[in-house]
Amino acid sequence: MNWQIEQILRRRRAAETGAIPACRGGALSVCLIYPNRYETAMSSLGFQTVYRLFNDQPDVVCERSFLPDREELEAYRKSGETLVSLESGRSLNDFDLLAFSISFEPDFINIPVILQLGRVPVCAADRQSSDPLVLAGGAACFINPEPAALFFDLLAIGEGETLVPQLCSFLKEQLGSCRDELLQKVAQLPGWYLPSLPHRQPISRVCALADAPPSCSQVLTEETEFSTMFLVEVSRGCPRGCRFCAAGFVWQPFRQQPLAVLEGICKAGLNHRRTIGLVGAAVSDYRHIEELCRFIVEQGGSPSLSSLRVDRLTPGLLELLATAGHKTVSLAPEGGSQRMRDMVRKNLTAAQILSAAEAVARAGILNLRLYFIIGLPGETDDDLDELVQLVAAVRERVVEQARAHKRLGEITLSVNPFIPKPGTPLQWAGMCPLPELKRKVALLEKRVRPLANVRLKVEELQGAVLQALLSRGGRELTPLVLELSKGLVLRKAAKVCGVDVERLTTMTLSLDHPLPWAVVQSVDHADLAAEYRKAMQVIGVSV
Repeated sequence: MNWQIEQILRRRRAAETGAIPACRGGALSVCLIYPNRYETAMSSLGFQTVYRLFNDQPDVVCERSFLPDREELEAYRKSGETLVSLESGRSLNDFDLLAFSISFEPDFINIPVILQLGRVPVCAADRQSSDPLVLAGGAACFINPEPAALFFDLLAIGEGETLVPQLCSFLKEQLGSCRDELLQKVAQLPGWYLPSLPHRQPISRVCALADAPPSCSQVLTEETEFSTMFLVEVSRGCPRGCRFCAAGFVWQPFRQQPLAVLEGICKAGLNHRRTIGLVGAAVSDYRHIEELCRFIVEQGGSPSLSSLRVDRLTPGLLELLATAGHKTVSLAPEGGSQRMRDMVRKNLTAAQILSAAEAVARAGILNLRLYFIIGLPGETDDDLDELVQLVAAVRERVVEQARAHKRLGEITLSVNPFIPKPGTPLQWAGMCPLPELKRKVALLEKRVRPLANVRLKVEELQGAVLQALLSRGGRELTPLVLELSKGLVLRKAAKVCGVDVERLTTMTLSLDHPLPWAVVQSVDHADLAAEYRKAMQVIGVSV
């Protein structure tokens, strides 16, 4: 093996705590792959959970691999080495099964790179019996897998706690079977989608059992975004049903872990990290959130919550966070105006947002991060003006409280463009065109600039367009994904492939328009359509 690659692998292994030692035994060898860099992968609780689930199966050995970073990728290409696993340095094409864990659509672009480096044919149709089976799972696969579907022999539509044990048991029994025969049999199992078969009924998402244990950090390392935290999943899904958000629809039903179970995991986690990161799409909706945070503080730890629901803040919770040393709290009004908040069904008023911001500052937490979405259907400049007015009012409340604490904090205005996500009521709505988004951002920059101690942070717009394209497209985008994987920018790749990016991302779809992602089914179509109609009524549009 190339010395530079070996050095990188050795360094990563040495820095990890909790990794499962690999051995060559086992009836089934699996390489779990995250199609992004190591530090991104190891920040994913879902990836770590699937790693544990595979290794928990009898007679299964699961190792990991990742998209090489720039230095490592150059070493692979110069040396001609085959991409290998982290644990044992085993070549990817030497495994029985390659399992991709895909959370985000832009990572589709990295899949061909990884397969080519692993000496595995990129498209499933080109693989022989000697090649590994290649599957994928994760949120991106049961939202819309179609732009990348032809890269995979099979796709997991649902949650790993149920699907991983089922697949491992089946494959161990069938490994001697002919490849085509084996795949045909997998297609009969619930939750498995074979892109090579003619489309029949939509594949229904499979849920984990209600008593499935919570996900938590399996491997700890300094090379992650959450290097100082032990992560614990407190709930899955979201009960709110905001019309733009996939978590409230495709992760149904909302499930919460028992307090006693979480306390036991947090206590064990504090042996490794002082900060316990509480994870979930709706962390502050967890029914025992204050009790759990108090338990962590009493055990000498510090709870960390990614974002707090404005209408779920309590003085007790804020006091606990302040006591634990929190310097920043994130709130997500999402819609800048009342009209936009009503349209997305955020169920929040300006008064509630101001009251929450004041309560946070009163507790001594003077740095606020406010999340907003721009480019929502029907948004006007008046809505953006109301957004700025709301931020200015929040600033006034925070500054007033800051005087009592004799120090100033900072308000970060984090702005993201609306992306129509499959499986949500706004899946039929078009994205705001890129030139108009740029104009809206420039307007916000101008209006926010005079506000002292307010910093505007905007998601990269071209990246949002790419995400929208891959969210809404079908298999006609596979050639585009292949071109992008070669390093072409979106504009050039689209020209090569004849893809009209603006039309695909911005067009409003009729309710009877064929949807590429209809091959998988997470939510009832009629329920989504009813919510879409209600959303459009708010902005005066009849559907």
